[in-house]
Amino acid sequence: MKKIVIIALAAFLLTGCAVAAVRPDVVIMSTYDIGDEQQEKTLEGLIIGIDPGHQAKANNEREPIAPGSSETKIKVSSGTAGVSTRTAEHVVNLQIGLLLRDALEARGATVIMTRETADVDISNIERATMMNEAGADLCLRLHCNGSTDRSANGSQMFVRRTGAMAEESAQAAEIIVECMCAHTGARNRGIVRNDNYTGLNWSEVPSILVEMGFMSNPQEDEQLSDPQYQQKLVDGMVEGIEKYFGRETAQEE
Repeated sequence: MKKIVIIALAAFLLTGCAVAAVRPDVVIMSTYDIGDEQQEKTLEGLIIGIDPGHQAKANNEREPIAPGSSETKIKVSSGTAGVSTRTAEHVVNLQIGLLLRDALEARGATVIMTRETADVDISNIERATMMNEAGADLCLRLHCNGSTDRSANGSQMFVRRTGAMAEESAQAAEIIVECMCAHTGARNRGIVRNDNYTGLNWSEVPSILVEMGFMSNPQEDEQLSDPQYQQKLVDGMVEGIEKYFGRETAQEE
């Protein structure tokens, strides 16, 4: 049985976060099982962008929130961390991003990653620009949520309210979040449309900010670092992408 093995060595110090520091020197291993037979190339010809949100160290310089806007936001934050696992959000986002990359490539898609390591400095405008220049058919910006209410849970999608590809992004988001929640059993928190996110506002391609779950919820935090649960999230996203583009296999239909 053929397997792709992804090993990430995380040794870093979480900065700029109100949650306790992450554990250093954590070795994280996860696998994506392709199976004995070659995957059906359901996504051949498509370019899918994956932006594993955040990075190891924040960049607090500021950039315009949208083209021509006088409002600014910091270029990129280091994100949140798990209340139970103490794992940094950017680590979880990358773990799942790499699994998603492999699953999409196994189905024939061309995948564009904004980062494949934590040690980068890429602003939200730069991340969006990468996808624009690649001509991505769809971009998923992977994130984990946080709340002062530790009972808050579930998966949620954010898309831009106005501007380029707003409707296409909303249509894709609705399908993908339904498939994700069907695979994981997580609460479907639906779709939020607003123009508050730099990475979405600068996108010229369909783009979705995927909040996969709440790291502020102890149970969901543990799940988000569980390789089996991560695979369920990936399976849901892949199925949603196939459905959005009308590429379902006969068995899935």
